[in-house]
Amino acid sequence: MDLSLRARLRAGDQSAFGEIFDEYAAALHGYATRTLGDRTAAEDVVSLTFLEAWRLRGKLHEEGEDVRPWLFGITTNVLRNTTRAGRRHQAAMARLPLREAVPDFAEELVGRLDDGAQLDAARRAMAGLRRGERSVFQLCVLAGLDYAAAAEALGVPVGTVRSRLSRARARLRVLAAAETELAGGSGQVRGDRIGAVRSVRGENR
Repeated sequence: MDLSLRARLRAGDQSAFGEIFDEYAAALHGYATRTLGDRTAAEDVVSLTFLEAWRLRGKLHEEGEDVRPWLFGITTNVLRNTTRAGRRHQAAMARLPLREAVPDFAEELVGRLDDGAQLDAARRAMAGLRRGERSVFQLCVLAGLDYAAAAEALGVPVGTVRSRLSRARARLRVLAAAETELAGGSGQVRGDRIGAVRSVRGENR
């Protein structure tokens, strides 16, 4: 009887890894590009994802058919480490003025990610999310996984994915509004917006 794809991956079958690379590399690259805003850095993330997949192949569950949640879970961890390594650079970039104001993009973030200035604003706002909320938002919105697949990727219940995504959208609205005020042409920021963004960001520390 032919072995399943998961069994072949667990056994270290290189042709099986070639198959999942051909099928999922482009989707993983798109996910990483939307998260990082850098296509070259995204290529490194994809490479690291498959290196980690090879290293962790023995931990892949035998049950199931779709390996996409497993791969996206690994990519999310790689992105998390990449973000942590570049935290100082991001903090410096966050102090620079935005080139233009960006309205509420909690619901329209994906459609705006092709614009460089708006991508900067989106990344600044997303940096204000808690780690768990950011991971769920990335998987469900940027990668397009459904709740069940995102839950499998992160190793959490589906209900946790739903609640984290809801909180992430709500926080993004507040953070985006505050970033918009900070980007105002006059350089003036209303006190209530400052308090809002400081309050939300303070909860994440």
